[in-house]
This record gives sequence, C-alpha cells and structure tokens, in this order.
Amino acid sequence: MSSSIQIRTLTDSGQQPLEIAQLVAEFLRDAKRSLDLAQYDFNLGPETKEVVGGALKDAAGRGVAVRIIYNVDHPSPIPVPAPPEPDVALISSLGVPAKAIAGVPDLMHHKFVVRDGESVWTGSTNWTDDSFSRQENVIVTVDSAELAEAFTIDFEELWTDGDVERSGFAEPRPVEVDGLRVRPWFTPGFADALTHRIAKKIGHAKRVRICSPVITSAPVLATLAQAIADGKADIAGCVDATETAEVLRQWRADGNVTWKIPLLRQVLAGSFSGKNSTPWAPGSLHDFMHAKVVVADETAFVGSFNLSHSGEKNAENVLEIADAQLANQLSAFVDDVRGRYPPAATPTRSSTEVST
Repeated sequence: MSSSIQIRTLTDSGQQPLEIAQLVAEFLRDAKRSLDLAQYDFNLGPETKEVVGGALKDAAGRGVAVRIIYNVDHPSPIPVPAPPEPDVALISSLGVPAKAIAGVPDLMHHKFVVRDGESVWTGSTNWTDDSFSRQENVIVTVDSAELAEAFTIDFEELWTDGDVERSGFAEPRPVEVDGLRVRPWFTPGFADALTHRIAKKIGHAKRVRICSPVITSAPVLATLAQAIADGKADIAGCVDATETAEVLRQWRADGNVTWKIPLLRQVLAGSFSGKNSTPWAPGSLHDFMHAKVVVADETAFVGSFNLSHSGEKNAENVLEIADAQLANQLSAFVDDVRGRYPPAATPTRSSTEVST
C-alpha cells in the first residue's frame, strides 16, 4: 500500500475518544496555509473539544486560513443517517469563517478536511465522541495535490451556494498516488455513476466484503442479490440491524418500494451480520455500525456514502482505490466487524408484498 495513503479502522470500544481526537489534531497541526473542513456532525466532549478545537484555534492563530461547513436543520424523516447535533457554540468560538448547510431535504454528509491543497482527511467518521469510540468507522488520509483539488472543488460548490443539490460535480477523474489508481467520487452530482460503478465491480468480483448501515441503493442491492443467487462469489458483510429494521418498516408503510424487500431478503440471508445498535433519540448513545466500505476483489470503495437511496441525494464522497494490500486490510476489517454480531435478521414476507 502507498505510504501516501493511510487507513485507520475503528471498532466499538476499540479505542478511546481522546486517542482519535489527538489523531485529528495531529493532522490539523501540520497545516501551513489552509484548512477546509466539511463536517456533518461536529460535537465533542470537554476533553476532545479542547484537543480538536485547540488545534483549529492554533492553526488560525498562526495565519492558516480555516473554513468550516456543517449540516443543520434536518428533521430526520429517513432512518439513516441519524440527524447531526453540531455544537454551534463550539464552531462559533473558533473565530473562523463557518457556514451552516441546511440539510433539507438532502444532507451535507461529508466528513473531510483539505489541508494546504495537498492532503485530504476523509472516511465515515464524524467528529463526535461516540463516532470516535462507539461506532465502527474508517479514516483515510491521502497526500495528493490532485486529489485535494477535487475535494476543494466540491467544498467550494457548497461554500459558494450552500445548496447540496448543486454540489458533487467534481469529475471522478482517477489520479495516481504512489503508483496506485485513486478515483474520487462525489454525490449527488455523480451519484448514478457511482452506484453503477460499485454494482459493476460487485457483479464481476470473486470476493466481496461490505460494511454499510443499510443497503437500499437499487443498483447495488439488485446486483448483490443476483450475485448471491448465482453462488459464484464469496460475499459477506455487516449492516446496522436497528436501522435496517426501520428501513423495512418505512418500505412497508410506503407500499411503492416493497419490491426491494425480496432483494434485501436475498442479501441478508447470505453471510451478513447485523449490529443491534441503540435506537436514535436526542442525547442517546450513538453506537451505530457506521462504516461505509465495499471491497470487490482488489478494489476498495471507502468514504461517507451509505449504500442507500437517500445517500444518492446527499453531499457525499467516496474514494475508489485499486490496491490488493489495502483491499485485504479492509476485507479483514469487515470480517472482524461481521464476526462481532449475530446473523442479520431476514425480512419476513408481508401481505403488502407482491407475489412473484
């Protein structure tokens, strides 16, 4: 794996919040000119707030241009992701330019930082103590000016317009990072292309590993169901059982999407486990199975994007990385997470489903 690409995986209770806060601060402290932060949720406890907030204040104090965008005002009519609870007082106290992006109806769901136009921090990890310590997550850092440029284009779209729907149009052009091919994807601008790309890779793979809170994106869900039915590939993964159950409840209430239920049944009946996380409520423990990873043979997709229909409309980012060593590392992570939880519950047939 390239020394310019670093992967850190998190598990429930596998690390302490302060450990990850210090990792964040270390990345921020290396800034010399600029820091652009797009954070869906930024709400830390007293200790971690001091570490991360202090690093941002120090950066601004030494002349680094710091900008922050964050998501607000979403009533959460969808089961995933959980609504953010940004600490606006903390963000305001930093004394740097900040902009709230109204996540109605679609979310500013990024968790990235662009440092000096040369390096990117991204992945699935929100900046909260629960995300740092009680969720499965992935952090990716990449040193690449070309990759940083793509993330900067996406940041500027959101910073200028504050409109999720008009973002995600940085083209997914592959860049070379230490000889590895890395392709940045952004949504909603390239959502259709991204989901079909993931589906195509899954459809041709011999080994597939997935962590996603839910799996509702039609191209991905259909391809997985077909691949499992064919029985020619080693397919396994983990979902969040609580959030998946809520998806099923909403599908059955809607009636227009019950056609997806047999597909989800086919997928979950395979080698998938499910984490029984704490149902979301204001102030509750947020211990969701939160990682967003797809590995198809030697290609990995990792970022903020849930494999969900709603995710296709959000502001999200994904890195597609072609590297056998990284794919093996993330496959091992998925298998470790999968082994921690019981088999995913298979949806039962209801009277609202159409027989086929």
